[in-house]
Amino acid sequence: MKLDDDIHNYYEKLLLDHLVELRLDDEYDTEYLADLCCIVLNQLPPKYIRYEVDMAFYLPQTERFEMVMKVREAVTKAKGFLDTQRDKN
Repeated sequence: MKLDDDIHNYYEKLLLDHLVELRLDDEYDTEYLADLCCIVLNQLPPKYIRYEVDMAFYLPQTERFEMVMKVREAVTKAKGFLDTQRDKN
C-alpha cells in the first residue's frame, strides 16, 4: 500500500474545487497558489478518506455544506494574509 496514492485529505478536493470556482489560477502564479493552499489547509481539520465515493455516499449534506463554508472562509482569510504580505514587499 502506498499511502500517498491510497489516502488523501478530503479538504484538498474541496479547496481545489473552490480555487477553480474563483478562477484564481487565471489570476495568480503557482507559487502564490501553493502558498495559499498550505495556509488554507493548515487552518482546516484533516478529513482523511480513501475513496471519493465514500464521502459522496456517507457524508450528510449538512456536514458537507459546513466543510465547504470552512474552506471558503479559510481561503478568504489566507488570501487576505498573502495579499497583505505581497503589498509589504
